[in-house]
Amino acid sequence: MTAVESEHDGVRAIEAAAAPARFARGWHCLGLSEKFKDGKPHSVQTFGQKLVVFRGSDGELSVLDAYCRHMGGDLSQGTVKGNEVACPFHDWRWGGDGRCKQIPYARRVPLRARTAAWPTLDQDGMLFVWNDPEGNPPPADVTIPRIEGATSDSWTDWIWYETVVDANCREVVDNVVDMAHFFYVHYSFPTFFKNVFEGHTATQFMRGTGRPDARPQAQNGQPKTTGSTSVASYHGPSFMIDDLTYHYDTGDVQSVLINCHYPVSADRFVLQYGIIVKRSDSLEGTEADKLATNMADFIKLGFEQDIAIWKNKTRIDNPLLCEEDGPVYQLRRWYEQFYVDVADVKPEMVDRFEFELDTTRPVEAWQKEVEANLARKAAAESRPV
Repeated sequence: MTAVESEHDGVRAIEAAAAPARFARGWHCLGLSEKFKDGKPHSVQTFGQKLVVFRGSDGELSVLDAYCRHMGGDLSQGTVKGNEVACPFHDWRWGGDGRCKQIPYARRVPLRARTAAWPTLDQDGMLFVWNDPEGNPPPADVTIPRIEGATSDSWTDWIWYETVVDANCREVVDNVVDMAHFFYVHYSFPTFFKNVFEGHTATQFMRGTGRPDARPQAQNGQPKTTGSTSVASYHGPSFMIDDLTYHYDTGDVQSVLINCHYPVSADRFVLQYGIIVKRSDSLEGTEADKLATNMADFIKLGFEQDIAIWKNKTRIDNPLLCEEDGPVYQLRRWYEQFYVDVADVKPEMVDRFEFELDTTRPVEAWQKEVEANLARKAAAESRPV
């Protein structure tokens, strides 16, 4: 452990151990399944190594270590032939189960011709891969919940973004308990905030409104938002489903927001986020698609605001907190379960923990700030040019 600042004369030191070299146990989303279904092998840098993703003629998606166990050829530069991916170096053909199925120029395949095959889950239009440093398969009770709207014509298609962030992925998970940053970074106004951690799931419940001093109001007959309700749950270390409802003066709009990531290395991850919107009698066809696009652009702006913070902040293991900062240390204890062997998971990492943050003081302070900002804006607009 190192100290960025020295601790003397009562000065608080920032403690920051190196980011863990171990990668989290759990399901990780590699993106929308469709991008891997073009009949070509695809390279993915994750868990400190290169993987190859391909779809066989049977339609199944498979994930293998990218480098051929024969002479080290890069399978992601090869060709999909039937249900196998063929190495570009000597045409050794590897099946989705990790076994070499054929060597065209050889009499027989060596008995030990096997490579690492990664458990996969192709669900709701997304491809997941299971990582476990101990090499165990995914337990039956560790699942990604189905998203009904993802396979329904009554919802829009996924609108999806991804970007590389040069930071450790703990930074994005910390947001689960960070109410205050929604006001200062995302210009929203939380009025209710609660966390529940239990087992491999961590949930954030939030209600709020937009900040009228920071966002333009609806004009020209457009619907005006009166707030939003969010129930956002991480299912494991890296995949969050947010049941997000926007409240308009014309009615509610239901959406599902995905916030997920997979690690590239200890200090880099790929952040992905996507949204689908439920159609209704008043929100049909292209109107629903247009709203989904607008919402996605707005959400993209929010993530870009987060990324700007992450790029410039320092890692801190001992954050100095006030009462209204939420259960940061409890969240990190929950998160630690994914970085230790299963035998070393402690009850305090998985036992139910529930905390509702008292928003009285934040709401009072933020309301005064918003009113002051609006007053300054009105005064500036009333001055003669």
